[in-house]
Parts: sequence; structure tokens; C-alpha cells
Amino acid sequence: MTPAVSRTAVGEINHWWSQMKFRRQHRKGWNEMLDETFLMQSKRENDIPLFSATKENNAACIKKLLDCASTNIFERGELGETALHVAVLNNNYEAAVALMDGAPELINEPMTSELYQGLTALHIAAINQNVNIVRELIVRGGDAATPRVTGMYFRKRRGGLLYFGEHILAFASCVGNEEIISMLIKAGANIRAQDSLGNTALHLLVLQPNKTTACKIFDILMARDAEMEPTLPLDMIPNYKGLTSFKLAAKEGNLVVFQHLVNRRRVIQWSLGPLSSNLYDLTEIDSRVDDLSVLEIIVSSQKREARRILELTPVRQLVSLKWNLYGKHYFRLLMLVYLLNISIFTLCCVYRPLKDLPENYTKSDNDQTKKMQKNLKESYQTHADHMRLIGEIISVIGAIIILLLEIPSILRVGAKRYFGQSALGGPFHVTLVCYASFVVILCVQRVSGLAGEDVLMAWSLVLGWSNMMYFARGFEMLGPYVIVIQKTIFGDLTKFMWLSLIFLIGFSTALWMVYMTQDPYAVPAYRSFPITIFSQFELSIGLIDLPVDHTIYTHPVVHCLHVGFSVVSYILLFNLLIAMMSDTQWRVTQERDELWRVQVVATTLMLERRFSLRLWPRLGVSGLPYGLGEHWYLRVEDRNDPLAQKMRRYINAFSRDEETEEKGKGSTTNDPLQTISTVEHKPLSKRRPQRCWNIIRQSIECEKEENVDSPDLNFV
Repeated sequence: MTPAVSRTAVGEINHWWSQMKFRRQHRKGWNEMLDETFLMQSKRENDIPLFSATKENNAACIKKLLDCASTNIFERGELGETALHVAVLNNNYEAAVALMDGAPELINEPMTSELYQGLTALHIAAINQNVNIVRELIVRGGDAATPRVTGMYFRKRRGGLLYFGEHILAFASCVGNEEIISMLIKAGANIRAQDSLGNTALHLLVLQPNKTTACKIFDILMARDAEMEPTLPLDMIPNYKGLTSFKLAAKEGNLVVFQHLVNRRRVIQWSLGPLSSNLYDLTEIDSRVDDLSVLEIIVSSQKREARRILELTPVRQLVSLKWNLYGKHYFRLLMLVYLLNISIFTLCCVYRPLKDLPENYTKSDNDQTKKMQKNLKESYQTHADHMRLIGEIISVIGAIIILLLEIPSILRVGAKRYFGQSALGGPFHVTLVCYASFVVILCVQRVSGLAGEDVLMAWSLVLGWSNMMYFARGFEMLGPYVIVIQKTIFGDLTKFMWLSLIFLIGFSTALWMVYMTQDPYAVPAYRSFPITIFSQFELSIGLIDLPVDHTIYTHPVVHCLHVGFSVVSYILLFNLLIAMMSDTQWRVTQERDELWRVQVVATTLMLERRFSLRLWPRLGVSGLPYGLGEHWYLRVEDRNDPLAQKMRRYINAFSRDEETEEKGKGSTTNDPLQTISTVEHKPLSKRRPQRCWNIIRQSIECEKEENVDSPDLNFV
């Protein structure tokens, strides 16, 4: 039972229920099935003579067994493997050659089990980087183009450790062996082959952890593909989700590969020492002509590494130009329009039509209501009523426009992603849609003469004015702090309220057991069960004093309950909330500016979709007049000082070492004898220089993993 790649909320519930039924039927899970299968494989390899001789690399014994009439050369193990698969899995060259000579039918024979379906000996040799076996297989007629691995073990899945695609060339590309890649291409392997997800070898390279090797193989495959002069470059082929290798690098947050691909497409105009002028290709980056651009992918990604792409050239310069030239001005204009709309609606609510209660109006003794809502005819008679009517019409039109703008975006993106991601607006879109819906319902209520508009007005005002916080993202001073507030409310406060609710219901019910037998007006705070819960909530946050009247008899259990509730509420939960909020603020502070930049990009994309393209002049220059094709380019002057980058890297490494040393001092024991013995065995004069040189060596090695052509990535 293989786990899926990703699931929705409904999918999670269905998966959980299927797992429950799966366990109730005493069936084996995924890991248990793998353990049992691999153990059975080892057992069968020892039981089958041909497999045993192959595993021991005994070529002479293999030849004798192949000459024996009773030997079945097509006998398979637990994984559906043949003897040749066993030889290649164990890198036994002599055994593999003996099997290929004696049973050439096995060369292109695939595995047949559900786990390893389609895996050939050439797949295994390529992934094991056994050049000699690959050469022998190809010379003896091994098929390098057709075989595809479709077994569950090699599929892209949650928790999977291996995803190298399906084709042999993809396997060789992912392990980074140039010699095997060259041999496979000469043998007829298709460079543009796609797996069942539409991923080419370039897509798979983006997903590999060794980024330097991935960039090197990327260049090799691109060069080989360019020799065939294709109409569409290899790196522009999308998978079945519409993602090219360039866009997939942005989605996965692979900064090294992304910057490498950007540098492959740039045009260097001139260089003066560390200063250079470059034309960066905006294809797939700019959102003006691409609905699934890199900017859109970064905004919708949940990975922090993807957000760091906004700091790379030319993405940083493009976003800065869009926001500073047009985006922030349109957004602030939108804020003023919304502020005017919510202000007019507020005035209409404050001056809503009311009249005195008639003399025959029936109400309870504790009801202090003096006015009631006018009917439709009475609401619009005076000049002030007509002015209010204009304001109400403006409010309703504004609410309808909001719904017409929000609903298509919800349908396009999906409700879960639209309301769930803070970069796209998150909860603010919920408040905005609810506010607009309540205003429209209020209009229907006023026309139909239904009572109860005061409740909807109250909620509409709260939601409408709360949504003003959404426009704080347009200001660098306020935007990052709104993120902190949002994370605190929907993180710490939500958890705190769930914990508080448990104790609140428990203690309120216990108190009601005592006060339900007494006069309701003796202690008004506990006159009913709902009022008891509300009173305890007020007491928990310190809004009221302890509602106990000492002039009347109070059962001792009430005092015990109040003492217990005070300890839990004030001492335990509130201190827990303070600690949680401090931790959240520290964590969010580390990335609040980064999150704010993502919100700026999301806001810019939203404005591009909702405003006419005539209001958004295309940034950059067209390459057509200058012989650079139909692509658009953005000119950026970069300063690349390798020496300064090295020094900055060394300083950071030494500062981290100092912090580690200080932490180590704090965690050492207080035994002076042990301290003296440690110092005696490791002299100080020798320790520090060796450690510093080790850091420098490591930094130089790490430099090979970085793209030295990339400019400084920090925002200025």
C-alpha cells in the first residue's frame, strides 16, 4: 500500500479511514511489506543454485549450471528478478558476462514484481555507475531507449527515497555519470523522453540533492540536445503540471539550479573588473504573459527556500520595479477607495432609520429597548434619509463589486489555497467576502422589511474594519508586523483557546451543578448555564471580579472550584500563552521581512490580474530589434567580487564557531579536575589555529557547491 504524494483535507480523512480498515483486516503496511519482500528475496537467492552462484561471482559454476538441461534461465526471485539482475545488483562483472554469453535472452528482460516492474539490468548498471557492465550490455544489444520502470518503489511518493524517473538515461543523469550518459545517447537513448508525470531528465536533475553535479549534467544534456537543432529547447518542455525545469527549480526552492539556468539565458554586454552589464531573459519569470510564471509559483509555494528566490537576480529587480513604479500606487489607491466605502457604510449604520416603540409593544420586564427599526416606506422620507440612501446604494454596489472580484479568484485558485495561504491574503479574504455578503443580505433585509438587521450590521462593521489590516502590506513599516499578528492569532491564540475551552466547560458545568438549585437572582452571574460559561470566561481574562456574594451562604465546593480555576487560568494557561507568543515572535521575526516580500509579490500579481494591462507598461526591452529573438530582457548591472564573498563567508564561519564554543562552555561540567585534564591534553595554542584552517578548507570546498557567477543576494 504505497503512500500518496499529497492529499486534501477530505483526502486525509479518507486515507485515515482506509488505514483504519486496513489495520482491522490485519493486512500488512507498506514498510512491513517491504521488509518481508526483501527478506524473502535474500532467502530465494540462497535457495536457487544459479542465483547463489551469481551472487558469489562464480563464473565457472554459472557456465556449468547453464549447460545443465534442468536449469531454468528464466527463473525469477521474489522481486521478479532474473540471475542477470542479481549479478548487476551485486556488481559482479564476471558473473554478468558469463550470463550474457550463456543466456543472451536475459539482457533486456525486465523485473516483473509490483515493486520493481520494468527494471532492466541496464537500469541497475547505470544507477550503480558500473561502466564496464553498461558497456557490455550495450555491446550485446541492450535496449537503451525503450525500457521504463513503473514499479511502486520508483514512483514519486510521500516518504520515497528514490525518484529517478523511468528511463535508463534519466537514471544515469541523476547519478551524474558522464561516461554512461555518453554511451547511452550513442546507443539511441532519447534525451527528451518523459515519464508518466511528464518529467524529463532535466526535471529530475532539479530534484536531486547534489546541485553542482546536477548543473554539470544539465549543461551536457542541453548541449547534446542542441546538436539536433530542435524547434523547442529541452529546458522549455513542460511536464503534465505545466512546469518546465526552470519553473520546477523555483517551486522546489533549488537556488543553485535556478541561478544556473538564469545565467545560461543571460546575455553579457560588457565587463569591467567586478562590474558587468547583463541582459537577463524574463521568459517564464514575468507574470505579464505567463499565467504560471515563476512569480506565481513562488507565491503559492509553502517552502521557505522558494521564497529566497525573490532575492536572486533578476527576480529581485523585476519585483522591485513592478512594485515601486506601479504596484504600490495602485494598491494605496485601492486602499483609499475601500476606506471610503467602509466609512460610508459606517455612517449609514450609525444613522440607520429608527422610531420609538409603540405603546402596545410587548416586551419582557428586563428588556430596556426604546426604539425599533422603521419599515421601508418610513425609512426614506426626509432629506437626510435620501442622503443616507445614496450612501447605502454606494455600499451595496461596493459589496457586489467585491464579490465579483473575489469569487472568480476563489474558483481559479481554489478555496483551500486562496483562504489558507497568508501570502495570498489568507484570512483577510474570508473577512472581506463575509463583509460583502452581509452587506448584500442587509439590502435584501431592508427591502423585505425583515427585523434583525442590527446583528448583521454589527458583524459587518467588525469584519469590514478588521479587513483594513490587509492594506498594511502596502507599507514597509506596517506589513511585517501584521504578519506577526496574523501568525500569533491563528497559531498561539487558537491553541490557547482550545485549551481554555476544555477547562472553561469543565469548571462552568461544575459551578452550575451548585447554582442550578438556587435563586437565579441571588447571584446574577450564574443565573443560567450559558451565562455561567460567559461569566467564567470574563473571570478568566480578568474582566470582572469574583462573582461570589459573601452575605449569603455559599457551598464550600464553590470556593474550591474558584481556587482551582484561578490556578489553572491565571497561573498556568496565561503564562503558557506568554511563552508561546514569545517563541512565535522570535521565530516569525527571523523571516517576517521575507514573508512581507512574498506578500508584496502576491499583491502585485493580484493587481496585474484586476487592472487593465494598459495600466501596466511592460518592463524590460524587447530583444527583437537587437537580434535577440522575441524574448524580453531586463538590463542589470552586477557587481561580483569573489574576494569579498570569500571574506564574508570566512567571517560568518568563524562567528558561528565562536557561538558554538560559547555554548559548549555553558554545557561543560563544573568538575575542576576534569577541566584541567582536558586543557592539559589539548593545548590552546594548537587547538584554535587548526580549527580555523579546517573552517577555511571546508569553506573552500563549499565554494564548489555555490554559483560564483551570481551577485550578492542581499536586499539593499
